[in-house]
Amino acid sequence: MQLDAFSQNDQHEVPLAAKLRPQSLEDFFGQLKIRPQLEKLVTHPRHVIFWGPPGTGKTTLAHIIAGQIGRELTVFSAVTSGIPELKRIIQEMLDRRREFGKESILFIDEIHRFNKSQQDALLPYLENGDFLFIGATTEYPHTSLNKALISRVSLIELKQLQVEDLIQILERGCEDLKRPELKSFGEDLAKLSNGDARFALNQLARLASFNQAELENKEQVLKELFEHARQYDRNANRHYDVISAFIKSIRGSDPDAALLYLAIMLDGGEDPEFIARRLMILASEDVGLANSQALQVTSNAHYVVKHIGMPEARITLSHATVFMAMSPKSNSAYAAINAALEFVKENPTIEVPGHLSNVSPEKKNYKYPHAQPEGWTSQRYLPLNVTESFYKPKNNGSEKILSEQWKFTTKRN
Repeated sequence: MQLDAFSQNDQHEVPLAAKLRPQSLEDFFGQLKIRPQLEKLVTHPRHVIFWGPPGTGKTTLAHIIAGQIGRELTVFSAVTSGIPELKRIIQEMLDRRREFGKESILFIDEIHRFNKSQQDALLPYLENGDFLFIGATTEYPHTSLNKALISRVSLIELKQLQVEDLIQILERGCEDLKRPELKSFGEDLAKLSNGDARFALNQLARLASFNQAELENKEQVLKELFEHARQYDRNANRHYDVISAFIKSIRGSDPDAALLYLAIMLDGGEDPEFIARRLMILASEDVGLANSQALQVTSNAHYVVKHIGMPEARITLSHATVFMAMSPKSNSAYAAINAALEFVKENPTIEVPGHLSNVSPEKKNYKYPHAQPEGWTSQRYLPLNVTESFYKPKNNGSEKILSEQWKFTTKRN
């Protein structure tokens, strides 16, 4: 289970990214902001989870730490293995420690793929310090990992590599391939690789398969290499950035921008039901009473998306997105419930007025609104000690009409 590519394969069969994997922090490119934290992991080892986009060095750092502190690295993939295999590997590590005094590191890649029970299986070992644990994930840990696991590890975020870092890595790749003429592609490869060193080196290896005549048409070569290289990363940082931009574009009444971010999500393989659910939330939070049809449109869109799926669902999502972006906006319902909840939390138990109670003798004093021609009668509904006004209507869209009707019917100023 060792992460040593050369022990398993002939050198010529090893991917370029694996061949060029740095063996020390001195050779590790990028991540300058967290360099002090990485150095402390070598001098003062502790459980850690590295998180960040693909190709930023998470697995490489596990190698480096293991090599520099002289511990055996055991690799476990959360994608392909389950609890029985994990327990077997852990037992082997504990046996080596007991019999030979060998300290081990358990490296779990894609740890966010573990469910709650699988993550919980690690807790007693981490608590006892039976081995050093290193995890890696491309997802935001606070939403993809258990709080109990997070409380026992340090979290270190790795950022996308800068273009300058990738250029240096690619230059090393050109030297290893003995193809110095490929360095002229370095900057383009770096810019188009989304900060992913592994991807950049894989593209360089593909580039090396082109003959000299083909390389002369640089634009065509780059198009062929990167035609399907757009990055999205569901549930990672980009996922949250794009959905945030989508929501804010609808809120800002820009249908073109909203459609662009919708397209990015669909192209990246985002769950269309997730998008439909967000639209339903937006319908009440941001469009609200200014156009109450928005809730009906988005609810229908969610039903359609759930029952027909992609690719046809893209049309329904576009329909709902444009409708929402072009609708008048009001967050009065959203603000009203937040204000009411805050008031309830900040005050003692709020007593229901006697005339509104179902059991109080005072309930006989309740005035039935429908007994009046206008369906309304003057009557206090708020408790006497409550003077707050939670709902503040806006003069947007249909809410303006509702507000005027409300004021007329109830004879409010």
